[in-house]
Amino acid sequence: MNISKKVFVTGGTGFIGSILVKKLLERGFSVRALKRERPAEPMPNLEYIRGDITDRKSVRAAMDGCGYVFHLAAYAKNWSADSDVFTRVNIDGTRNVFTAAQETGIEKIVWTSTIVTLGFTPPGIIGSEEMPRSNIYFTEYERTKTVMEQEAHGWIKNGLPLVIVNPTRVFGPGELSESNSVTRLIDMYRKGQFPFLLNWGRNIGNYGFAEDVVEGHIAAMERGQIGERYILGGENRSLRDFFQTVDKVDGKKRFQLKIFWLIPMLTAYVLEQRAKWFGIYPPITPGWIRTFLADWAFSCDKAERDLGYRITPFEEAIRKTCQWFDQQ
Repeated sequence: MNISKKVFVTGGTGFIGSILVKKLLERGFSVRALKRERPAEPMPNLEYIRGDITDRKSVRAAMDGCGYVFHLAAYAKNWSADSDVFTRVNIDGTRNVFTAAQETGIEKIVWTSTIVTLGFTPPGIIGSEEMPRSNIYFTEYERTKTVMEQEAHGWIKNGLPLVIVNPTRVFGPGELSESNSVTRLIDMYRKGQFPFLLNWGRNIGNYGFAEDVVEGHIAAMERGQIGERYILGGENRSLRDFFQTVDKVDGKKRFQLKIFWLIPMLTAYVLEQRAKWFGIYPPITPGWIRTFLADWAFSCDKAERDLGYRITPFEEAIRKTCQWFDQQ
C-alpha cells in the first residue's frame, strides 16, 4: 500500500473503526473519517468530515482525494422503531460508498460485512467462506447485510476493487457500545448481572479478539485479493466454555443459571412489543435469541493463509480484556 495516499474510513468512531483509525495513524497513514455529528477538532494526519453514508453527496465529497477505503459503517442494532433504517444504511448507504469509490477511482476498498451473511452452521460443522448459506434470516441486520453482500459480486464484476471481510463475534478493550456487546457481556457476567446459560450454554460461536480483527482489516487492504472475502475471527467456543474461561482468568467460580430457550424467547417477545408500543429500546429481541440458539462455528484458515492473519489464543484475549476492565 502506498502510505502517501489518504485513507477514507466510514464507521471510524465505532468499536472496531476507532481501533482501526488508531492503528492506521500509528503506522503513518493519513486518515479521513466520516462523522454524523459536528466534526471534532482535527488531529495530526486525522481529519473528520461531517457526513453520513446515506447522503451520497457527502460521501463523494469526503472520499475525494483518497486512495483507499475502509467501509465499516452499518446499522447493527437489535431493533429500530423505523424498520427501514436497516435498508437505508446497510444497503442504500453501502451502494453510496461503492458508487463514490468508482467515481473517485479508489484503488482498493475493504468492506466490513459480518459472519452472519454466511448463515449458521449445522451441529458439528465448521463453516468457511465457500459454505452455501440457508435462506433463513433471524434479524433485519442479517437480511440486509446478506442482500448487500450478494449484490456486491455484481459491483466487483463491474470493476469495483472490493475485498470483503467477515468478522465473527468481536470482543476486547473499547467503548462498551451495542456493537461491542460481547465485551459488555463479559463485564455483566463478572459483576453477576448475567449468569444465564441460554439453552444450557451448548451453542457454539466464533469469538475474535478486536486487535486481531483490526490487523486483519489492514492485511486485507495490503494483501487481500479483489473479489475475495475473508473470515476474521478466533476460536470456536460454547457459551459455557466462554464463561468458564472468564472464571479461570479471574480465579473465581461464579453462579451460572442454565435456562431453556422458551423463557428468554417469551421475554424477548414481551420486550419487543413494549418497544413497539412505548418506544422503549429492547435489550433482547426474538431474533437475537434465535441467533444465539444456533451454532456459528467457522474457520479463519483462508485469512491465515492468504493474509497472514494471526489469532490471539482465546484465554489470552479474555485475560487482556479483563485486565482492561480492572484498569478502568
